[in-house]
Amino acid sequence: MHSTTYFPNISDIKTAAVTIQNISEVTPLGKSLRFSKQYGANVFLKREDLQQVRSYKIRGAYNKISSLSAEDAKKGVVCASAGNHAQGVALSCKLLQIEGTIFMPTPTPKQKVEQVEMFGEDFIKIKLVGDTFDDAFYAAKEECERLNKTFIHPFDDHKVIEGQATIGLEILEQSKDQIDYLFMPIGGGGLAAGVSTVFKKLSPQTKIVGVEPEGAPSMVTSLKNNKNTTLEKIDKFVDGAAVKRVGDLTFPICQQNLDGVITMPEGKICQTILEMYNRDAIVVEPAGALSLAALDFYADKIKGKNVVCIVSGSNNDITRTPEIKERALLYKNLKHYFIVKFPQRAGALKEFVVDILGPNDDITHFEYTKKTNRENGAAVVGIELKSSADLEPLITKMKERNFYGDYLNNSPDLFRFLV
Repeated sequence: MHSTTYFPNISDIKTAAVTIQNISEVTPLGKSLRFSKQYGANVFLKREDLQQVRSYKIRGAYNKISSLSAEDAKKGVVCASAGNHAQGVALSCKLLQIEGTIFMPTPTPKQKVEQVEMFGEDFIKIKLVGDTFDDAFYAAKEECERLNKTFIHPFDDHKVIEGQATIGLEILEQSKDQIDYLFMPIGGGGLAAGVSTVFKKLSPQTKIVGVEPEGAPSMVTSLKNNKNTTLEKIDKFVDGAAVKRVGDLTFPICQQNLDGVITMPEGKICQTILEMYNRDAIVVEPAGALSLAALDFYADKIKGKNVVCIVSGSNNDITRTPEIKERALLYKNLKHYFIVKFPQRAGALKEFVVDILGPNDDITHFEYTKKTNRENGAAVVGIELKSSADLEPLITKMKERNFYGDYLNNSPDLFRFLV
């Protein structure tokens, strides 16, 4: 357990900025015409997705690893990560010519493993261990203790926090106007702790809002309980920000500095990912979409204001697209799943399609088990609507003609069966 008295200071953050200046990109702070028009505000995006490793994690990783003594550097470093932190550590190891071992859960997609190998080249070894991040984390910690290596924590470390904080210095240097609102994602809290420190010191009038996934509300829960709290279970969908426990160093900093923390439904995050891709040609990962998704929930407060959103990363796995689309449609109330009871007679399916479905309704999923009983055969049917207003008429017609069995959208196991 860390002491809870650490607060970063600006001189250490400025030192970190010098340390990483030739390694980390000074990413653009650009005005988004679409978001600005949509919210009647000046909305600027801090594009950390444009880093070489496609996320801000290079900042903290490099700042930490470069601070090691010659003796510790010689022993090598270890981290546990299936994503952006692993890539930041891998590139830092190669640039500093330090041996690194990166523990990843066995189910990590091949594409992510290959990315880490590409950035680290001969300076890193990857070990695939266990089924979950926790398995990899404990294996990494055990190796550190056994071989006396340095563990590079993804967020709960002074040098890592100070490295991430350099984003705050850049934003304030790049912005010509006073910033009224700053939105940023929260996973373990390293980014939020670092950047909020810079703003509290150098731009105290800025309202700072942290955004975390609804399925992993570790910061919100901890703030509510007034102590750092470990969640029993989380939805890992927003993998770059889904942690069971925020940092023991980062929690008190965030508790003091943040003006608000909100949770974002995973479906809303997915909707934002798709809109960013289709309308702005910007690829964001789920964690990278958090700050942008939050704008809807602050629409009244940000009108006429200068707003900055940190787009934290773009390491999105294309194989997840079907689930992203599915969650977005469910969130918009346009995708619905039913158990439909088909009468055991010829023409029942035709009657359902012709007389019950509306002209714009589309069957996207159909699983039928014939003759579960003499009168009815049950099918699981997924229907995509053009408008959410079409749902009630559809259910009414299904009930009137005795096709209605059950509504499945609220089933917690829906994704296990469908995606």
